[in-house]
Amino acid sequence: MTGDLEALRVGIRSLTVFRGISADPLLTALADFLDSGDDPAEQVDKYCAFAHTLYESGSDSLTAYVRELVRCCETPVSELLGVEKKVPPEMMKSAENELKLLSRIAVLTPDDLQKNIGFKIDLPGWETEKADLLGDYSEQMKNISKRGYGIYAKYKAFRLVGKSVMPIEYPDPVRLSELIGYRLEKEQIILNTRALITGKPAANILLTGDAGTGKSSTVKAVVNELWEEGLRILELKKEQLHDLPEVLSELNRNPLKFIIFIDDLSFTSNDDNFSALKAILEGTVSARARNVVIYATSNRRHLIKESFSDRDGDDIHRNDTMQETVSLSERFGLHITFSRPDKATYLDIVEHLCKEAGVRFDPTDAERFALTRASRSARAARQYVDSLVAGEE
Repeated sequence: MTGDLEALRVGIRSLTVFRGISADPLLTALADFLDSGDDPAEQVDKYCAFAHTLYESGSDSLTAYVRELVRCCETPVSELLGVEKKVPPEMMKSAENELKLLSRIAVLTPDDLQKNIGFKIDLPGWETEKADLLGDYSEQMKNISKRGYGIYAKYKAFRLVGKSVMPIEYPDPVRLSELIGYRLEKEQIILNTRALITGKPAANILLTGDAGTGKSSTVKAVVNELWEEGLRILELKKEQLHDLPEVLSELNRNPLKFIIFIDDLSFTSNDDNFSALKAILEGTVSARARNVVIYATSNRRHLIKESFSDRDGDDIHRNDTMQETVSLSERFGLHITFSRPDKATYLDIVEHLCKEAGVRFDPTDAERFALTRASRSARAARQYVDSLVAGEE
């Protein structure tokens, strides 16, 4: 084995700051190849396993693969910089040395590895390009509040699985330009979200209104519009609210800004999750986070489903019940209502979607479709246009 390859073999084992990527399948396959003995059959097997692992990523660019590994690695350096703390000199020195090592790995050519094989054979290859991972990483850390680190550098949408934050690989790609109408409502959400991104006081938002009016789509579209400025979204189910304080403690150490998104929120009168969200909105010590807001949607103004039995009793009891039903919604700093669109707005939405889809716009037929659904809404408009497209296929 050449001296350069021997240095790489030892270097992979000695990763410290970037220890998190040492177990990556590609680096493991490379280490296995570099550890292989003098048997040509074993060398070829390990070489092809390395190439196969790269191909499985959906790319044949070794440089791009390693660059992405570095960008999305959570390290002691990124964690310290994320909370605006100084990185100790020895730690930074180690990080720089490891980045130089990883840069050498990123530009390894097939010929570089095949020189270590005992005989000539036609083997698979890959592409490489010039790499300066130290420079790339330095730039990322300078802009860590927008680019993030770890999984938050790679993804923009997340969900809570158990108590772990997991990425959503294929989030809803909806854009604001696709959402017709509700101009003032969208502007309020955008302005509040930009305040969050720029470090200004931002309100928790409750979005209420009829089903299908675009409440959820608007929140997701805002994230798609602003994620490159450092915005991320974490989708949460009502049943997970008890885990939120712990999640907020983690997110509060992150340099990015987060929307905690709770869709279709409603409670029964004896729901324990009601008290959990109420405490979070009140801003208890464990739940307060400088870089997080809660956006919730609901088809209900008062969030709590009221039964006739809730109205029984004396005047004091009824008043207490009514106060409780409105107390949670009042704890949101901003309440935005998405009303059902009138006929003209509904037809504007249909016309816009028809133009995008390349199908003929027939206002009479579109109105008839809405009446069969018993409502005009953005969702009904989308369903109508989808039916037209399906009919032409």
